[in-house]
Amino acid sequence: MKKKLVFALFSTLVILALAVFPAGAITDGELDGEAHPYVVLILMEENGAPAYRCSGTLISPTYVLTAGHCAGAPGEFSGMRIFTESDVDNGNNNYPYAGPNSVEAVRWAAHPDYPTTSFVVHDVGMIELADPVYLDEYGQLPAVDSLDRLKTKRGLQDVTFTSVGYGLQEINPVFEQADRVRMVAHPRLIQINVPGFTGDFSLLLSNNHSTGGTCFGDSGGPNFLGDSNVVAGVTSFGINGNCAGTGGVLRVDRQTVHDFMSDLMNP
Repeated sequence: MKKKLVFALFSTLVILALAVFPAGAITDGELDGEAHPYVVLILMEENGAPAYRCSGTLISPTYVLTAGHCAGAPGEFSGMRIFTESDVDNGNNNYPYAGPNSVEAVRWAAHPDYPTTSFVVHDVGMIELADPVYLDEYGQLPAVDSLDRLKTKRGLQDVTFTSVGYGLQEINPVFEQADRVRMVAHPRLIQINVPGFTGDFSLLLSNNHSTGGTCFGDSGGPNFLGDSNVVAGVTSFGINGNCAGTGGVLRVDRQTVHDFMSDLMNP
């Protein structure tokens, strides 16, 4: 995930007096292995040089769903590629350069409204690959507005998600563990459809030692509903620079997100 100044699991802005950062990596989680082969590492370039990394989900052989800040404003990134192995550091690739088990991107874009307001409101992006990645299954999209039902479900603590990504595994003022390896955690739902900070565009999930959560580098990675392959939302931001407390997830069940993805995949 890109590290600017908004704890977007990439950067720092103030919303309703809360520090919000682009998101990073899975903390207090487990090695994912081959459980989610459709979750990939994204490498972004600036001026032709490797610059940042994010996570994403293959929703078809040639399209990757990620966060808007991982796709960037028009012209922000000069190049992009994905890596498909679960352990990128020790795999058969040429990270951070093109090689086996990596695929170049030919097109990428954030939601058209992403640059017009706080990044957390429309923080969704798409990447089109030059060559297909064939798998037995891919990440699936939820039906429009289908997550609204979670607002009325009794006991939010019983609603769990499967968060997957390649971000930092640990962070504190003097230590970071940043292996480029796919990790998984199972945070719980804290907040949905609450006016103000969460609004109707995001979810707040737990980030703690009990459930695990996301951190720097996990931006754009999926948060699957329960144990399914349905992407409830993409990892977007955090509220704590040490990747503790809560993590923000941009919902992909909204009509505006479906329309953006459809327009990009069917120009």
